[in-house]
Amino acid sequence: MQLHRVPYLVYRVSPGLGKISVRIWYQHITRFDKQHEMIFMNYGFAGIGGAPPPALLGQDEADRFCIQLYHHLTGGIEMAGRDVLEVGSGRGGGSSYISRYLGPRSVTGLDVASRAVDYCAKHHVVPNLRFVQGDAESLPFGGASYDVVINVESSHYYASMPRFLSEVRRVLRPGGFLLFTDFRAGRGIDTLRQQVAGSGFEVVREELITANVLRALQLDEERKLELINSKVPWLVRKVFKEFASTRGTATYESFHKRHWEYISFILRKPAA
Repeated sequence: MQLHRVPYLVYRVSPGLGKISVRIWYQHITRFDKQHEMIFMNYGFAGIGGAPPPALLGQDEADRFCIQLYHHLTGGIEMAGRDVLEVGSGRGGGSSYISRYLGPRSVTGLDVASRAVDYCAKHHVVPNLRFVQGDAESLPFGGASYDVVINVESSHYYASMPRFLSEVRRVLRPGGFLLFTDFRAGRGIDTLRQQVAGSGFEVVREELITANVLRALQLDEERKLELINSKVPWLVRKVFKEFASTRGTATYESFHKRHWEYISFILRKPAA
């Protein structure tokens, strides 16, 4: 069994136990990061022709491909002056990028793991950025609290995607946006499209980006392997390579053979 898929499998059996397993798993994989180099955990995005890549500060260059997934997702949506919520903020790199580069009025990063929230509050000190603990399927915010909700590579763990979409719609202001990207296996993409269609959101943009994600995995592999080989005990390196989706792993092959597809959406809550 691929150990990094354990939280997902447990979720299918028991959502309650699944949430506990997610907390334990992500707290476990970050305990080796003594130098705080793991601030993103998404698979990344690489452009294939088209628009030039975003300009980044030197301190962010190492995480370019992970940042480019956020750049792709937020493209075409005005973020300046808006209140933004990231659901599933993890180690906080995405929320920090949005706060520092895109000019929002405020950014709130929400994650189910308390240790992740504590880490982010300590290591991402930005004036308009805060982190809170909470459940994606029961958001701890009042109605019409945010202009934009962002969700990156997190929803495949959720017990109920319709409930998550309903909660996002509740906390968004009229005319607000859900920027959402994740992968699904098999016919999961068709199911996801049906769930989106029944959510009450308008689809502004839908795009399959599996090829872009696969290219990012290839281009970013050397950096990931260097981190794994230098930071992780050899007994568990195979698990971390699977989590990082390096070439030769079952995860990488799932994308390469298109058994898994990666999709992104821009969804809009109706103004009325």
